[in-house]
Amino acid sequence: MGIVRSYANRKAIILCVAAILIFVSPLFLLGNDAHIRVHDNLDSNLAWYKVLAESGQMFGGVHAVIPQIINGLPRDALGTEWTLIVWLHAWFSTMTAYAISQLLTRLIAFLGMYLLLRTHIIRNIKAHWIVALVSLAFALTPFWPSGMLSTMGHPLALWAFLSIRSNKANWKHWLAISLLPLYASFVLGFFFFLVLMGVVWLVDLIRYRRLNLRFLGSIIWMTALFLATDYRLVYTMIAGSETMHRVEFVSSRQEFGQTLRLFWKNFLLGHNHVMTLHTFIILPVLAITLLPVLFSRRRTRPMNVYLGLTALNLLLSFWYALWFNKLWKVPKEHIDLLSAFNFARFHFLRPLVIYASFGLACYLLWQLGRRSIRIFVYICLCLQLVVLALSNEEIVYGLYKNAPSVEAFYAAEQFKEIREYIGLPPDTYKVASIGLHPAIAQYNGFYTVDTYNNIIPLDYKHRFREVIADELAKSKDLKRYFDEWGSRLYIFSAELGKHYDFRKDTDRTIKNLDLDTEALRNLGGAYVLSSVRIENAAANDLLYERSFDHPDSAWKVHLYRVRS
Repeated sequence: MGIVRSYANRKAIILCVAAILIFVSPLFLLGNDAHIRVHDNLDSNLAWYKVLAESGQMFGGVHAVIPQIINGLPRDALGTEWTLIVWLHAWFSTMTAYAISQLLTRLIAFLGMYLLLRTHIIRNIKAHWIVALVSLAFALTPFWPSGMLSTMGHPLALWAFLSIRSNKANWKHWLAISLLPLYASFVLGFFFFLVLMGVVWLVDLIRYRRLNLRFLGSIIWMTALFLATDYRLVYTMIAGSETMHRVEFVSSRQEFGQTLRLFWKNFLLGHNHVMTLHTFIILPVLAITLLPVLFSRRRTRPMNVYLGLTALNLLLSFWYALWFNKLWKVPKEHIDLLSAFNFARFHFLRPLVIYASFGLACYLLWQLGRRSIRIFVYICLCLQLVVLALSNEEIVYGLYKNAPSVEAFYAAEQFKEIREYIGLPPDTYKVASIGLHPAIAQYNGFYTVDTYNNIIPLDYKHRFREVIADELAKSKDLKRYFDEWGSRLYIFSAELGKHYDFRKDTDRTIKNLDLDTEALRNLGGAYVLSSVRIENAAANDLLYERSFDHPDSAWKVHLYRVRS
């Protein structure tokens, strides 16, 4: 690559790669003692990968099920086998696979943003440190781990597509768009990216009256690869005979005033699954740059690109908020696709837009030439890197949130003791969890009546609801949470609310639990694993067996047997 031939470029790249290695090193050094994200990670995806790897259904047909979860979770609910992250978890232990995935994703994210900025946005070779540091900043963002390159791969894909669009592509660009589908999700990032590319092609067609069949072909090619890779999702949406719980999603209930507040919240703070941490450093830099660009009498191409990115940034946040407005209520009630598929996720394009804008803003300020302004630019770049360094999972979850380590969360030794105490083959009985995530039991080989998944048969959701119907009736929040979303089939208690991780130091108990134990038995439930004491267990036909504690576990688990 000619863009990295100079010594200065190589030095910048080497230092940035070293920074990425240091950033992810706690995952390799600490292993199971590391502290990582719980939400949509430890409580779900990491357990799913392990269950899938041990199920014998990695290549199961489209009608196959995973018997360990509920009464046979559809195999398609655990995603395609044609993605590298599934194989990493099949080849390696959970934390080794997780660490490799983090390193791989961040290195490719850095490479993609570097190539995009240097090739298409900031071509001035003297600004190489801006390109390198912005690319490093993008690579250190706290992306959703199981998203892999679903958003972090956008810069690499855009670099390839823009080169193809301008007829300057070679085999490397085609290789990039051909391999990305093997380590990214179509519905969690690239569907929205490819729609954006389609809009770019359409605008070109209208403005320049040229088809640019090569560019169109590249969009179709990548889309086809994603659909082929994620063939299970395609089958479920088109030919699946069983109705899934997503058709009951209710999300559009906001008035316009609430929509505006959600718009500003998303624009200023971002979203949990695509955290950009842009509020304190990047946003002021973008605002400072916007004023001289708006009032410039001679706008350059970079200035126009910057204005376009700014408008797109605002539009994406507004669309995100608008998706939850009441105006969508009727269409979503009549068109299942609108309720089942989250079209608000166009805002998943924002990490790409925000960091490309940040790079361009720094460059436009740097171009002014004043030494003081250039020093200001480099200070802002360094401060953003400090913000991102402090977002390291070990700092956030180990120090700030005091979350349990991976070993303490999954508590393998403790759950082995429980399994041995029960003394029955795991496939001959099912358990339910209260006060802790069902994923913990699933990770440890238990068969569960409860779960957290994106795809659940609607009939099973309704049958499971019977178990907790009286508890849902006590709480409007829990009732709406379960009935209008319902991806967490948990044994909810109105006394505990929407909390799922009561650790061993808790003094909480459940005084008045109301379960339909007969409905639980009908689902195969034989035992309840609870992280809190159930004071009226007998009234629910639950027989207390014993409590389990372990020094390496975050939980004290109280084992109850469902009276037969």
